[in-house]
Amino acid sequence: MNEKKIPVNPLVLKWARETAGLDVMELALRMKKHEETIIEWEKGISTPTYPQLEKLAYTIFKRPIALFFFPEPPKELYPENSFRTLPDSEIDKLPPYFLKLFRHAQALQINLSELSDNRNPAQQNILKDLMFSSNMSHLKIAQEIRAYLKIDLNMQKSIRNTDDAFKLWRNAIEEKGIFIFKDAFKNDDISGFCIYDEVFPIIYINNSLPKTRQIFTIFHELAHLLFKTGGIDQNNIDYFKLLSGSDKQIEILCNKVSASFLVPNVDFRKQIRNLDITEENISNLAGSYCVSREVILRKYLDLNLINKAQYNAYSAKWNNEAKEIQAQKKKKPGGNPYATKAAYLGDNYLKLVFKKYYQNIISQDQLASYIGMKADKVLNIEPFLYKEGMVV
Repeated sequence: MNEKKIPVNPLVLKWARETAGLDVMELALRMKKHEETIIEWEKGISTPTYPQLEKLAYTIFKRPIALFFFPEPPKELYPENSFRTLPDSEIDKLPPYFLKLFRHAQALQINLSELSDNRNPAQQNILKDLMFSSNMSHLKIAQEIRAYLKIDLNMQKSIRNTDDAFKLWRNAIEEKGIFIFKDAFKNDDISGFCIYDEVFPIIYINNSLPKTRQIFTIFHELAHLLFKTGGIDQNNIDYFKLLSGSDKQIEILCNKVSASFLVPNVDFRKQIRNLDITEENISNLAGSYCVSREVILRKYLDLNLINKAQYNAYSAKWNNEAKEIQAQKKKKPGGNPYATKAAYLGDNYLKLVFKKYYQNIISQDQLASYIGMKADKVLNIEPFLYKEGMVV
């Protein structure tokens, strides 16, 4: 019995092969097919089966499967165009896995555009309503962002769980027009990145890192988007030495905005009055703001309450502890794949996709392509859509 053929766009198939640097013969060999079969696919005479399409997308082309259903080949961004504040030498060092994530992020942007008829579904748009220059005070920028999001410090401090804190900030920002996606990056060198777009700007977070780091990265990337530029939050800040002029100013400012937003200076000074600088007190302060100990430590350094040697000593110790914790986590068996997928894509994106499905605007196969799952498994994700504690 013949397997069901999938109505992919032949122009996208050809585009994916060419951008992967493969000729027809090479692709035929990797697919174990005749060259004539590949040519027929690319002319639309026949189409691959879904298992064949999965192999093409995920194994050979390293691209999201949804791309192959697009009406035309996407106009692809490249890191050097999107991350203008990053030196060329750092762009060249970006690992291969990052390019795959970057492409997936662009595919999600295209998905959002298709699902929303190229209109952002948010009632308010933070990038249109707030405008900042790189010459503004990071304190003023942080204050204006907090006022716009309408989440005061008391509400932030009422949350003791970092999972709930992440959900709070994610929902607040997505409601203002910026979608936030997550994935497990292959290493911890990059905390996240953002891609600027006038209609569908997005933030992409490394889920392998602690939630406190993920939260800091959200606001680092939000600052980038407010300056109308893409950005990458790297854990190794040595590349700062390679920056100059406005590029260096923006990167430093993004870090300061994030820190000042999450831990406002006025409140922090009140909290540390007559408080000894100890690991226990630093941990308690971090817990009260739902941030990392590193953010609190940096606050002490910026206020000249500790010196650089003390900062480096604490930081090195905590980094080693974090590596041990992450190593232990990697040894544990994986969780529920549907819960993980739901957490990576987020409630707002999934609601958008399922709404189109239940309105009979898209098929189950299309639903699967937008979510990145097999069609016969995709409905298993729905119970996790509104589930409390969905953050992974």
